[in-house]
Amino acid sequence: MAEAVLDGLPPFRPRLPWWGPDLQTIRSVVVKSRALDGHAGERFYFPFADGSGDRLAAMLNRPVAATTRPLAVLVHGLTGLEDSFYMQESAGHLLSRGFPVLRLNLRGAGRSRPHCRIQYHAGSSDDLAHVFASLPPALATHGIVVVGYSLGANLLLKYLGERGKDARIDAAAVVSAPLDLAGTSRRLGRFRNAPYQGYLLRYMKDEAIAPGADLSASERRAVLSARSVWEFDHVYSAPRGGFDGAADYYARNASGRFLAGVTVPTLVIHALDDPWIPPEPYRAFDWRRHPNLTNLVTRQGGHVGFHGTGAVAWHDLAIARFFESLTRGE
Repeated sequence: MAEAVLDGLPPFRPRLPWWGPDLQTIRSVVVKSRALDGHAGERFYFPFADGSGDRLAAMLNRPVAATTRPLAVLVHGLTGLEDSFYMQESAGHLLSRGFPVLRLNLRGAGRSRPHCRIQYHAGSSDDLAHVFASLPPALATHGIVVVGYSLGANLLLKYLGERGKDARIDAAAVVSAPLDLAGTSRRLGRFRNAPYQGYLLRYMKDEAIAPGADLSASERRAVLSARSVWEFDHVYSAPRGGFDGAADYYARNASGRFLAGVTVPTLVIHALDDPWIPPEPYRAFDWRRHPNLTNLVTRQGGHVGFHGTGAVAWHDLAIARFFESLTRGE
C-alpha cells in the first residue's frame, strides 16, 4: 500500500538510531519525554452515574496564549496513562499549535486507578461517551477533537462507529489501532514477540490487582496465573465485561467492525511493519468507499512509533495538520 500524503505532509522516513519496527516501538519506553516541562496542569474528574462510584481522572494543559482551537482529548493504549511518552509528546506538539489538551486516564488506569473499582477493556466505548458528554461547557466551547492510541484507538473507532451521526466530537485521529483484536492477540503470542507480551502482561496484572480494584479471590488468582494476553482476556477481561470468553470478547469489540459506521472526519495512522498488529485488515479495507476516513498507512513506523527526522514524531505532525485543516481557530 502506498503512503498517503496529507496536505503536503512529507512521507515518513525513520531516523537513526531508530531503525526497524522494534526500535521504533520501544523508543516510547526507553526515552523520557520532556515535552510538557514547564506546562502547568489542571486536574479534572469525571464521576460515573452507574452506581460504581468510579470516576476518571484527567489532566488539562492549556496553551500559553488564549486561542479558539478545539479541545484535544488524548486516550492512551493498553497499560498506558496520562504520562505515557506518546501522550506527553502529542500533548506538547498540540499545545504548541494552540490546542488545549486533556489527557485522559481510562477507568482503572493511571491516576484513575485509586478511584475505580471497574477496569477498562477493549469495548469500553461507553466510558468515552460519558466523558464527552460530561465535559464542562467552557472546555468544549470551540469543539472537541480526540486522539486514540493502540487500544485507545480501538475504543475511539468503536465509539464513532456505534454513534454515527450522534457522536459528540468534531474530528478524530487514531494511531496503531488493532482492527482485528483476535489477530493482534495471536501475533503477540508469537515467539518473536515474547518480550512484548511479557511486558504488557506484567503491567496488565499490576493494573488489575492494584489498590482500588474490586476483585474476588478467584478473579485475583485467575489474573495472577494468566500466562498470555489471550489467557488474561479469557479469564478476566471477557467475563468481567459480560463476554463469553476471549473469542467472543475480541469479535464483538474489534474496531474493524465499526469503521464503516464512522461519520466524523477521522485520520487513521498505521504502519504495516507494526510488530503487534497484523497488516491484513488495513490492506483489505476499502478506504476509498469511506470518505470520512483519511488513511495514512505507511510501510514503516512500528507501534505508535513514527520517529523520523526532526524532534516531533511524524504521527503528531500528521494529527495536528489534520485537525488544523478542519478547524479555523487561531
